Amino acid sequence: MRMKNLLVPTLREVPAEAEITSHKLMLRAAYIRKLAAGIYSYLPLGLKTLKKVENIVREEMDRAGANELLMAALLPAEAYQASGRWEVFGPSMFKMKDRYGRDFCLGPTHEELFTQTVIDEVRSYKEYPMTLYQIQTKYRDEGRPRFGLMRGREFIMKDAYSFDLDEAGLDISYKKMYDAYCRIFERLGLDFTIVDADSGAMGGSGSQEFMVKSPVGEDGIAYCDACGYAANYEKAACIPQDADFEDGDLALEKILTPNAHTIEELVEFLGTKPHVFAKTIIYKADDKYIAAMVRGDREVNEVKLKNLVGCTDDLELAAPSVVRELTNAQVGFAGPIGLSIPVYVDLEVEKMRNFVVGANETDYHYKNVNIHRDFEPTVVSDIRIITDGDACPVCGKPIKTAQGIEVGHIFKLGTKYSDALGLTYLDETGVSKTVVMGCYGIGVTRCLAAAIEQGNDDNGIILPVSIAPYEAIVIPVNAKDEAQMKLAEEIYESLKAKGIDTLIDDREERAGVKFKDADLIGIPLRIVVGKKAADGIVEYKLRKDEAPSEMTVNDAVESAEKYIKENR
Repeated sequence: MRMKNLLVPTLREVPAEAEITSHKLMLRAAYIRKLAAGIYSYLPLGLKTLKKVENIVREEMDRAGANELLMAALLPAEAYQASGRWEVFGPSMFKMKDRYGRDFCLGPTHEELFTQTVIDEVRSYKEYPMTLYQIQTKYRDEGRPRFGLMRGREFIMKDAYSFDLDEAGLDISYKKMYDAYCRIFERLGLDFTIVDADSGAMGGSGSQEFMVKSPVGEDGIAYCDACGYAANYEKAACIPQDADFEDGDLALEKILTPNAHTIEELVEFLGTKPHVFAKTIIYKADDKYIAAMVRGDREVNEVKLKNLVGCTDDLELAAPSVVRELTNAQVGFAGPIGLSIPVYVDLEVEKMRNFVVGANETDYHYKNVNIHRDFEPTVVSDIRIITDGDACPVCGKPIKTAQGIEVGHIFKLGTKYSDALGLTYLDETGVSKTVVMGCYGIGVTRCLAAAIEQGNDDNGIILPVSIAPYEAIVIPVNAKDEAQMKLAEEIYESLKAKGIDTLIDDREERAGVKFKDADLIGIPLRIVVGKKAADGIVEYKLRKDEAPSEMTVNDAVESAEKYIKENR
């Protein structure tokens, strides 16, 4: 491809809307352009790179024995209503009615539709096992679309679904997808970690996430170097930690704590430490209100709490007016004693003695509170977020934490959707049994963003050969110099003849502009034809290296061919 014919409107300035490196660079490098919040168009370079990501995903899915198809994106409500997820997705689902008043949505995910396809098309148990997949645009009305392709309202996803006769078959299908995912992310050049995860609205018995460690990741990862345990914050089990408390059951006492609404203010006012407090937080869970209690130096894990309570809609903090109505106090003074709503207590709170809680009266707290004596919890369970240094739930050694970008997620769905929709089969003896399912997703667009988060420098994007928009670029320093242009054209044609996806910068621009654009858009290999063209000498440079080297034309072409083929 010739730069003169390519739409590459690169930007020198960083767009004000961009917050993270990948978003800034994809806008500057003319990969994407924003249409609305969370909605982007792909310009030629971005689309070309995205297609390369898709092809790697497709090749590995096919290698694992999966069948590709393509579902509609505009979907009728009935299947989601049958599974119960029409309500579960809540405001995240784009819903609409057609001209006849029938309910439809833009597909956020396709478990129900794939299940229905198998119901309609598979006739015998002998056709199992099978795995079906598609690469398609999904739609979710994110409340806070942000970070470019990281969290959008429209995104490209690979979703796959396995169908087996039993759990043993599911284990085999799941392992095939697990291995395929490892190969995919390795080929994409991603440094990834596999963690145990919460299944969320997808349901099922277990799941794992493929995470790319990054400070801009929206997911927390807890991991143990000693035993290899790794889990998403939403899933990571917390072992109750011991803390110092006064011995014996001291008498309950109400104390004046004027204007001390927060743990920090209470610590300063009472001259003590955060772990002697238990904070009570009131949530709205579906159509009811609940209270959650964790130690003062801990945070509530809302995913664990939501799963424990069993609410189908989003769990959200109660409005201040509701808190005042339920506690008869200003926000910051809620406590479990005398509270009329269910109280869910973290495991660590049960280990506490003579601790401090809100008194449900403005400017007052209780001290010397003891669980079971002064109040009875509805449920005691692990409802907190794991923190750095906590004990590993497997080996007990200190946990480490990091932020990560979720690029893939695999689920053991079991019979959640086959039960809901009636996907059964008659076995060889004529007995009706339920098909067992798995679900496997990859965020294709997010993979591209994650690769750029990991691969960049001050000059721009550094992508692996496997997904770079072009594998090599030939740059004549002076496009008006006939000798330079002639040699550049010869090198360009030689590289193309060897099957290398090559770009030639034939623009009448200054050399510095060409070099900056080549680095910005992330071309892995650069051959520069300059003043020594008449001597058959060129500059050869890999994007990841700092300095170029001089070579003969033949050596440069041979080196390029070897490097590209070894790194595809």
